[in-house]
Amino acid sequence: MRVFKRLNRLECLRWSYTVPILCYLTFFFMIWMLAVPLKPNRAIVKELRVDVHPADSFEIRIKNSNFNTDKKNADDESDKNEYLINANDEENYRKDNSKILMEVFEKADKNGDKKLDSKELSQWIRRKIVEHISLAVSTNHELFTKIDVNPRNGVITWREYHNYFLKKRGFSDKYVKNHDERRHKGLQRSLKERIMRDKASWMEAARSNPDSLNLDEFLSFTHPESSAVNQLALVDELYDKFDRDGDEMLTENEFAILQTDGNGDETLIVRQDENERRAEFRKSIDLNGDGRADRRELLHYVAPQSPRHSEHEAEALLALTDNDRDNMLSLDEMLAHPDLFLKSKMVDTARSFHDEF
Repeated sequence: MRVFKRLNRLECLRWSYTVPILCYLTFFFMIWMLAVPLKPNRAIVKELRVDVHPADSFEIRIKNSNFNTDKKNADDESDKNEYLINANDEENYRKDNSKILMEVFEKADKNGDKKLDSKELSQWIRRKIVEHISLAVSTNHELFTKIDVNPRNGVITWREYHNYFLKKRGFSDKYVKNHDERRHKGLQRSLKERIMRDKASWMEAARSNPDSLNLDEFLSFTHPESSAVNQLALVDELYDKFDRDGDEMLTENEFAILQTDGNGDETLIVRQDENERRAEFRKSIDLNGDGRADRRELLHYVAPQSPRHSEHEAEALLALTDNDRDNMLSLDEMLAHPDLFLKSKMVDTARSFHDEF
C-alpha cells in the first residue's frame, strides 16, 4: 500500500510540473510564429506596383483635376511648374528655378532696360493667360475622346475617367478591371486623396447627369476657369450681389456703393474704396460708356482673358516685391521672391488659376 501511495504521489507531482511547462512552451511557440513575417505573394506585389514614371501620362492636379503636362518625378511634382507649357520637353523640365525666372524676366522685358514696369508685367501675364486658356480649350476635345471609350457615346462616365486615371499612372489593365473604387486597395494615400478631390469636382461639374460629363462639363471639370458655363455662373453671382433693382443691368452706383444687411431690417451702405470701384466700373466693365453693364459686358469682365486680371496680378506682384519702391521690378527683386513668382500667373499660369477655383 505504501508503495502505491508513493507512486500516486510521484505521478501527481509529475503532472503538476509537466502541464505548466507544456502550456508555457505552447504559448511561446505561438508568439514566435506570430512574430515571423509572412512570405509575400510575389504575384500580388507585382500587380500592385505602380510605375511613377509613365512615359506620357497626364498629371491630375490635386485641387480640381487639371489635366496638365507631365512631370518626370511624381514625388516632387508640387515643386515643379509648367514653364513654356511643354513640360514633355526634357530641356525645360531640367531647368532650375533661378534659370526659369531669369528667362521669364528677359522675355517680359520688351524694352531691354533690365526693369519691368506694371505695363510690361501685365502684358506678359495676359499673354500667358491667353496661352493657357487656348491650350485648355484646344486640347479638351482630344482628351475627351481618349477617355470616352467604353462605350464611345459622347459622355464620360466616372468609371471611364477613373480607369484612365489609373492606367496613366502605370497600373495594368488587370488591376484597373478588378479595382475596388470604394477601398482603392493598392493605391498610395496621395492618389486616394486626389481621387476624393476629383470626385468632389466631378459632382460640381456634372449638371445634367451626376454619373457622366458631356464635353463642356468635362472642360469645367478639368479647367473650370476656361468654361463658358462657369463664367455665366459668375455673371449671375454679380447680378445677385449688386443688381438691387433686378433689371439685369448693372449700374455704376450699384457696383460702387455696396449695401449689406445689418441688424433686423437695417441696411448698411458701404462706401469704402468707392472711387476705386467707380474707376473699375468705367474702365473694365462699362465697355460702351453708357453707365450700365449688360450680361455681355459682364461676361467680358469675368473672363480670365480680361486685361483686368493681368493688371491686378501685376500690381500685386509689384506691391509685394518692389523693395526700392521705384514702381519697377528688377531681376534681383524677382530672384529674391522665387516661390511667389514660380506660383504666379507670370510663370505657372495653370497652377495659379486652379488654386483660385
